[in-house]
Amino acid sequence: MENKDRVTHHIDHYEGHRSKRLDQRRYADGADVCIVGAGAAGGVLAYELAKAGLRVVVIEAGPFWNPQTDFASDELAMKNLGWQETRLVDGNNPLRLGHNNSGRGVGGGTVHFTGVFLRFHESDFMTKTVDGVGEDWPIRYQDLAPYYDKIEREIAVSGPDYFPWGPFNGPYPFPVREPISANSQLFREACAKLGFDSVVAPLAILSAPFDGRPPCINRGFCNQGCMPNAKYSGLIHHIPKAIQAGAEVLSDCMVTQILTDGTRVTGVLFQHGNDTYKQTARVVILAGYVVETPRLLLNSATPHFPDGLANSSGWVGKAIMTHSSQDVYGLLPEEVRLYKGTPVLALTQHFYETDRNRGFARGYTLSAHGARPVAMAGGVAAERMDGTLLWGKALRETMLDYNYYARITLVGEVLPNPDNAVTLSDEKDEYGLPIPKVTFSYGENDKKLIAHAIEQMKRLIEAMGGTPQHVVDDTAHLMGGCRMGKDPSTSVVNEFGQTHDIPNLFIAGASTFVTSGGANPTNTVMALAARTADRLVEAMKTRDV
Repeated sequence: MENKDRVTHHIDHYEGHRSKRLDQRRYADGADVCIVGAGAAGGVLAYELAKAGLRVVVIEAGPFWNPQTDFASDELAMKNLGWQETRLVDGNNPLRLGHNNSGRGVGGGTVHFTGVFLRFHESDFMTKTVDGVGEDWPIRYQDLAPYYDKIEREIAVSGPDYFPWGPFNGPYPFPVREPISANSQLFREACAKLGFDSVVAPLAILSAPFDGRPPCINRGFCNQGCMPNAKYSGLIHHIPKAIQAGAEVLSDCMVTQILTDGTRVTGVLFQHGNDTYKQTARVVILAGYVVETPRLLLNSATPHFPDGLANSSGWVGKAIMTHSSQDVYGLLPEEVRLYKGTPVLALTQHFYETDRNRGFARGYTLSAHGARPVAMAGGVAAERMDGTLLWGKALRETMLDYNYYARITLVGEVLPNPDNAVTLSDEKDEYGLPIPKVTFSYGENDKKLIAHAIEQMKRLIEAMGGTPQHVVDDTAHLMGGCRMGKDPSTSVVNEFGQTHDIPNLFIAGASTFVTSGGANPTNTVMALAARTADRLVEAMKTRDV
């Protein structure tokens, strides 16, 4: 919160109870499960565990948003949906952190994501075996397939009758969104000219009424929060259902430390305003941001765990990954109007699997991606990898042609590298916590993949009848830092997110990813969370944790 003394939302939420105070907390005397973070993973876990009859508390650093009063069709104002606190960045390719790859508030990043809802492919879980790069996951696609099915049905994902790549070929629960934007239509026509299959994108956005929510009307402000609630978010789906099932949600509360008794965790400390509170629990699940989860583990070091919790392997914070997310903007002879429609309505995975003739391993997804004026101006003005800037008269003249630009975006696989890491700096934030330092550099394989993708995006722009004008260097979707594995010496958690070192401490979300894949990660995050929930319900029945 910018002003910790001013509470504009209720902060204690359970069925029949909303309060701006914490003195009537339902589970103040202890919970079965305490979940830190109410994003994509935290929402699924909260609902599944509460539905199973467990006493669940979710603690979220940001507000409990109200879509009708807190969201606005305003690019600048809605930057506050992302995590804006200071982060130190380092490396050869320092990351730009904030709205593009994090959320702060109930629903997390699902509140302002584009809604693209893709599955990983079989090869994504075994890159070492298949391609000799990265590492293999301790699970395979088949382990997640039923959970992909479950999540897609549960939130009514819209998508094509036939999806031509990977092991899942459709159909999706709801039909594709129609009509698609001009940018997406031009993209699909260009793909056809070049011999690439393309589809209308699978989206966590309704194409028909569902669960009391309306279908999308193509307002196009998905990244600013969906006011009509046509787009899925944990804020409007899993968290309210979790509350109905008995969960308690504490918003505007920042977890600052995980408590232990030496060998097990006993709960967490959290701050609201100027006060510190304790929440005890049988099990703690960290379901926060890829930067915040390692920070919390490292900052919770004890004499028994001197290098941080769950860090006997030394891998906490290491091998973070992002997706390379370069954009190519092309100038077309006729109006495109990038602001019209849902941002991503078409994509291709023609280049998803490894082809050694390209000179690199792994692959990527290309999407037709809308852009609002401020986002486009900020993108094309930013410093490129070659050090050049677009500014002043040149930037103004570019934006005068805004309606004539098309845009294509890369979601490229980045290979894991232990040197890409989250560590603690000596500087402190408003809570007295060490500010994290995020170090990131692309590897040679990553750079070759990016170069290949940019060339294909330029070809697509030309096939649209346009001229490539601007290549914007960007990243999205942070992953890794607490990766799963079978070997406790080279990983942090097992296949269910249970830490190797502490049996009643779990980690959920993109932090546990072993590799990044070449597709948007939200579906995989939620499927993994549902799988962990099933495991945890059984384990708690038999008191195995």
